[in-house]
Amino acid sequence: MIKENQRLLNIILVLIDVLVIVISLWSSIWLRFETTLFGPIGGHLGYDIYIIFMLVVIIPVYIILYFAFGLYKPRRTYKNIFSEATQIIKVNIVAFFAFVSILFIINEPNFSRIMLMLLVTIATFLAIIERFIIRSVLINMRINNKNLKHILIVGDNDLAFTFAHKIKENPYLGFSIGGILGRPEHVGKTVNGVKFIGSFKDLDKILEKHRFDRVVLAIPLKYYYRINELVESCEKVGIKAEIIPDYIRYFPAQPSVDMIEDIPIINIRYVPLDDDFNKFIKGLSDYVIALIAIIITSPIMLITAVAVKLTSRGPIIFKQERIGHNSKPFMMYKFRSMKVQDPRLEKSEWTTKDDPRKTLVGDFIRRTSIDELPQFFNVLKGDMSVVGPRPERPYFVKQFKESIPKYMVKHQVKPGLTGWAQIHGCRGDTSIKKRIDYDIEYVENWHMGLDLGIMIKTVLKKNPNAY
Repeated sequence: MIKENQRLLNIILVLIDVLVIVISLWSSIWLRFETTLFGPIGGHLGYDIYIIFMLVVIIPVYIILYFAFGLYKPRRTYKNIFSEATQIIKVNIVAFFAFVSILFIINEPNFSRIMLMLLVTIATFLAIIERFIIRSVLINMRINNKNLKHILIVGDNDLAFTFAHKIKENPYLGFSIGGILGRPEHVGKTVNGVKFIGSFKDLDKILEKHRFDRVVLAIPLKYYYRINELVESCEKVGIKAEIIPDYIRYFPAQPSVDMIEDIPIINIRYVPLDDDFNKFIKGLSDYVIALIAIIITSPIMLITAVAVKLTSRGPIIFKQERIGHNSKPFMMYKFRSMKVQDPRLEKSEWTTKDDPRKTLVGDFIRRTSIDELPQFFNVLKGDMSVVGPRPERPYFVKQFKESIPKYMVKHQVKPGLTGWAQIHGCRGDTSIKKRIDYDIEYVENWHMGLDLGIMIKTVLKKNPNAY
């Protein structure tokens, strides 16, 4: 029944996607050939050519790519639209190059490339809105006990109980727990509102009597010798068994799985920016934002440079070694805000609120974060990102990596001008442990929407620890 429902949902999704593509195409044709927003209208191919191209090429390519990028897979475990939005963006980038390549092959130079660019832009925007609405409707249905999948949990330990608790606490997932199988002495008891409906040896009888969509095996490592027996019982009635590995308790983060030939390798930490596409998107946005920021703030930087030079002796730009991506050192730029001091001291001293080393101009530019503006040139060089964990001096990195658990995880992405920790007030002389917790949360949950939110909050929110 669930498979039939999923098949029906996919058919509906395909039809809606086709409608979105058609609307996107007509919108792009109207913008290109009925307005002068994108250049003179002039002569162009007949609309019938574009309709034929849509039916023969555009719609089939889009639907094939939607399937290839997993946009018709069940998405129960996703709370937000960002992961799906990323896939939609990927689809439209690939689709654009596919369309251009096909036009090159058939030698059709008069087909409007501007129209194609408008098509993928509008299709991306509308598809993200469409999927957001559909996912919201499905989540609302599941919260109201519709479109549910029924689960049997096989396990009698904290792992099984924690899993049951997560399912009960998150109704948006759309799962209903039919019961737990455990030790004979626990049959009839309840845990987290879920009843033990049998013992391990009752699995065959329970599966014959009740219809479950999923059977989740959450058994201790010492009983793993029984997994083959339990899996066979599930497959006997046509149900796929799913395993929660007992050793997941040792994982510090959400794991992911790679394959080397036919051997699965579990990565104990998922880093979205390890993905080449994500890395490309973030790198491109960094470059564009840094260029725009430099142009906009150039008058401020020019005035600051003159003020620093006229009010204190020493260089305008202060350069200091920091530890960046993959623990590689780089020179970070700032406007000099302090008196020139012994390089050996500056490596190991924190800046305090009423630091006597600050110059008059330096105190102002530090409080307003103007001293950080030259770091946009670090972004252009590729040493830093606009958003990311703040980089630290080598002296402190050596200290913290020994005393703060997981401290070095932050170096798995590029450091940033601002970050998740900074907008939560973790800047300057604040808790390093708390700061690292925020940094790790950012590293493991990155998406472009998160970066955008951090940038907006950085601009709007005054940080009391900026000194």
